[in-house]
Amino acid sequence: MAKKRTVSYEEARQRNIEENKKKIEALNLQHLSFAIQKPHAPKTPPLIKHRRPKVDVTVTPTRRSPRLSSLPEASHQRKIQFEQVSDEVMDIPRRTIQVSSDRSYLINRPNISCEARECALRKAEEIESQLDPIFPCFVRSMLHSHVTKGFWFGIPKHFCTSYLPKNDCTVTLVDENGDEFDMKYFADRTAFSGGWQGFAVAHKLIDGDACVFQLIKPTTMKVYIIRAIDNGGN
Repeated sequence: MAKKRTVSYEEARQRNIEENKKKIEALNLQHLSFAIQKPHAPKTPPLIKHRRPKVDVTVTPTRRSPRLSSLPEASHQRKIQFEQVSDEVMDIPRRTIQVSSDRSYLINRPNISCEARECALRKAEEIESQLDPIFPCFVRSMLHSHVTKGFWFGIPKHFCTSYLPKNDCTVTLVDENGDEFDMKYFADRTAFSGGWQGFAVAHKLIDGDACVFQLIKPTTMKVYIIRAIDNGGN
């Protein structure tokens, strides 16, 4: 009896296997499994190189600022004069001096009125108008942060963009006596920092004084200082 049950179980099991095989064949699962295991990589289209057509480039004349438009070959003259600075500007022998850190002059500095500040600024602008226009200039009225605390000297952004190097570098300031002062120029912040304090202290600049900065070489500036004078003549 047990043997008969075993035989009937095996027959039923075999029938189930056969039926499952037929179902798998009907669904085509074997081919689908094989396709998943070995996918066909898509073919990439070949690259087609295109030749650029030749363009006839016509050189257009460089635009000149209104300040320099009346001068013949202004850009060419500027390049020459940067390399060979005129005797009028650089005739005085230049020398680099050691700067004292003594700031005692700030203790007894006079209180500069708004009128004295404006007067110094007007005189600086008059001096700027009389300088050779080939050399770019800008005028700055000294502030508390420039000459008393902090000693951070910001330069007009348009001047930096047009004339100064695009990277950090050393810029030399030359005063009217021919003394040189090297300082660090930060291009991204358009300002002087390291070295500017030495220049301000050496020339005893105070809040209200005005300065004219004239670019005589790519990284050299001539500086003209105009003192602010109060009503008492100080």
